[in-house]
Amino acid sequence: MKAITYDAYGTTPDLKLVDVSPPKVGPGEVLVRVKAAGVNPVDWKLAAGYLDPILEVRHPVIPGWDVAGVVEAVGPDTFDHAVGDEVYGYVRKEWVELGTYAELVSAPVRTLARKPASLTFEQAAGIPLAGLTAYQSLTRAGLKAGETVVIHSAAGGTGSFGVQIAVALGLRVIGTAGAHNHDYLRSLGAEPVLYGEGLADRIRALAPEGVDAGLDFYGDGAVEILQSLVKERSRVVSIADYEAAAKGAHQLWVRPDTADLTFLAELADTGRLTVNVEHALPLAEAGKAWELSAAGRTRGKIVLTV
Repeated sequence: MKAITYDAYGTTPDLKLVDVSPPKVGPGEVLVRVKAAGVNPVDWKLAAGYLDPILEVRHPVIPGWDVAGVVEAVGPDTFDHAVGDEVYGYVRKEWVELGTYAELVSAPVRTLARKPASLTFEQAAGIPLAGLTAYQSLTRAGLKAGETVVIHSAAGGTGSFGVQIAVALGLRVIGTAGAHNHDYLRSLGAEPVLYGEGLADRIRALAPEGVDAGLDFYGDGAVEILQSLVKERSRVVSIADYEAAAKGAHQLWVRPDTADLTFLAELADTGRLTVNVEHALPLAEAGKAWELSAAGRTRGKIVLTV
């Protein structure tokens, strides 16, 4: 099969499209014929070696964790999915080696759910990591209908999912973004506020009674700002500040979860979760996809089509 690989860590890894052996399919796993693979910043950060202290990596690596495709085979004692099922998922395994930038990927069933019927494979591949991150951040903050949440970096891939999920859960959402993204945030149901100097004061003007929780999807001092606004400092969740726990907030690392993926699929199929795929590139152009991701100017998602 064809797959993208890199042989060693590097800030600009040499991504190659090569022929490799199809993966083995063990108990509790299925073989997925990949239709689209989502691209996330963690993909190129991992390749640069930034996550080496916490993740077991075995080179050469096929990158990628997000997938949407069709079940081609099932492993022994696997009954959760059948051949021909359309699935999507966040295929994170015990170590990093055999990812989703490939024609085929073996996936533990705990990492998959049925693909949203209303979405294309490209759209579905854009959901798993970012959508799960957003939903699990909202859950970790203990939010419930009627409360107010501030989402920092609300127009990005994770933030835009966070806004939509929060609105679907009955929350009031204040989202930080550049001025050029304010109309976009309003279309998703958020009240936009300009980030930068004076951010806390602008949020207080919108919510003088205070806010219930804050989600940091960017970093750069956001945890401290959000903690100055919330009623309880512990109701701040960050995916970008690795010192968040020491500051009394939560530092979240997303987990594969079939039930959560099923919930997100239901939101999509009932029209409450949309996926903006800004770039859909062929598998061979994974390097270009990483350049676009690293530039940090993409609104929505980047995916590879297989």
